[in-house]
Amino acid sequence: MKLNTLKPAEGSVKSKKRIGRGQGSGRGGTSTRGHKGAKSRSGYSQKLGFEGGQMPLQRRVPKFGFRNPNRVEYKAINLSTLEKLIQDTKLKTIDVAALVDHGLAGKKDLIKILGNGELKSKVEVTAHAFSAAAAKAIEAAGGKVTQL
Repeated sequence: MKLNTLKPAEGSVKSKKRIGRGQGSGRGGTSTRGHKGAKSRSGYSQKLGFEGGQMPLQRRVPKFGFRNPNRVEYKAINLSTLEKLIQDTKLKTIDVAALVDHGLAGKKDLIKILGNGELKSKVEVTAHAFSAAAAKAIEAAGGKVTQL
């Protein structure tokens, strides 16, 4: 092997068109850009969503709705889910850490207990919020409700 026989690997080098190198190259003159217009000029770039002068979609479609920046989003957990958790793990106190450990909520979630389902076990529940039905059902089963 000699330096003068070295070649790049097959397919690793693409042949680049040399544009604007005179008429003899076959790509001189307008340099494959056609005649006149914005696209033939240097520095041209098309706006994202440009539709050739037609009114763009993001301006044709009306704006609607409202998103409250102060909305508090809770992770909802039903009594039926709590009952299933108690049956599986025999917990006597359920708090945010226990719910996170068992994959029912994320670390940063605010948790609200809802009253869907039945709670048969006496249990102490600690969460960020409770529905009235859930709090009543937990206390009716002999449990205790603690709001964070």
